[in-house]
Amino acid sequence: MTKGRASGRMATMAGSNRAERVLILASFVNRVGNGLFNTASALYFTLVVGLPAAQVGAALTVAGLVGLLAGIPGGHLADRRGPRTVMMLALAVQALAMSALVLVESWSALTVIATVDQLAAAVGGAAWGALVRRVGTDRPALFRAKLRTYVNLGVVLGTAGAGFAVAANSRSAYLVLIVGNAVSFALCALLLLLLPHYEPLPRPPQQGRWAALADRPFVTFTVLYGAMGLQYATVSLLLPIWISEHTEAPRWTVVAVSAISAGVCVLLQTRIGSRIETPRDGGRAFRTAGLLFLISCPMMALTAHTPGWAAALLVVAAIFVHSLGEIWESSACFALGFGLAPEHAQGQYQGLLGLGFNAGQALAPAILTTVVLGAGTTGWLLLGVFFAAVGAAGPPLERWGTRTRPGRGTADAEPGREPEEARA
Repeated sequence: MTKGRASGRMATMAGSNRAERVLILASFVNRVGNGLFNTASALYFTLVVGLPAAQVGAALTVAGLVGLLAGIPGGHLADRRGPRTVMMLALAVQALAMSALVLVESWSALTVIATVDQLAAAVGGAAWGALVRRVGTDRPALFRAKLRTYVNLGVVLGTAGAGFAVAANSRSAYLVLIVGNAVSFALCALLLLLLPHYEPLPRPPQQGRWAALADRPFVTFTVLYGAMGLQYATVSLLLPIWISEHTEAPRWTVVAVSAISAGVCVLLQTRIGSRIETPRDGGRAFRTAGLLFLISCPMMALTAHTPGWAAALLVVAAIFVHSLGEIWESSACFALGFGLAPEHAQGQYQGLLGLGFNAGQALAPAILTTVVLGAGTTGWLLLGVFFAAVGAAGPPLERWGTRTRPGRGTADAEPGREPEEARA
């Protein structure tokens, strides 16, 4: 009896129904592969293939910029042909592109293959968003929080696995990572076969084909989403450089930053995110995230003005606060991103959000390493104020967006549930 109860609790932790569990497992497998590859890909192309770092960076930049173009059309295709079908096709293309990377010996080949991969990734990301929306309908906030928990856990496990290849530093070890990522794409696509085929929802006759681009509140949210997304590069790029060059903290704190950030998100995402259900909740959570970043950024700046041991403790405390902000931010973006998008065009709207986020990530290195790092402590303080200002726009944006939704009721209408007439 005890065993039965335990297994029931484990099933509930992984999802409340079969479709949720399938999508969580598929996403987990995919992110393990991402963690394997992303951690060591640059080292493979520079140390093993022998391409100059500048060429690798240029190839990946070109691929990322071209990939931005595919999100909205890919999401529209998912709305019209069904998100599961489009996502499976995108995963199949990514599996083939990743497998082809083992043959790369030149900059041009890397650029072409990486571009194909990024185009497929943008299409798949938009379809994934639409699929998440269709699968998680009973308790959508809880499902999305669980999904992100397992996604983070998958990245952590994949990154840990990549550490062995980096330590071995051999061609065969790196090839295992590339093939492992390709297999993860293929396995993810096969797992999606276990999901039902979600039929496209009819488009209201009064709405244009590219409704997302004409939706001013949502376009504004996309810009804010991309701006707030700088917080990810703050942890992965800016803080490690700051610790290494401007503080007396021991070098292990650089590794601790990633471990603590991932651990906090894995442990607390479901507890916090499951409570952020409606667009109104999302607007408030977006503001809370900005305030938490306003606290964490000055804490990070202070590490340059304290002794080594104190700097290490301050880094740990700062990254804990920042990770709480990340949980609130991601949960807010789920609630607003899904809650303000119409049911029939979830893929297109998620594609627009992906465009905003990826554009922000492309600009993040230049902004953080020049403006913020160049200004030192003042730069950190300005960064915290910037995050707080962006977050403060959450509640008024939600009110604007909710007010302009056609046929939408109150701001507290649960974003995870379809209208009664749509279910009839």
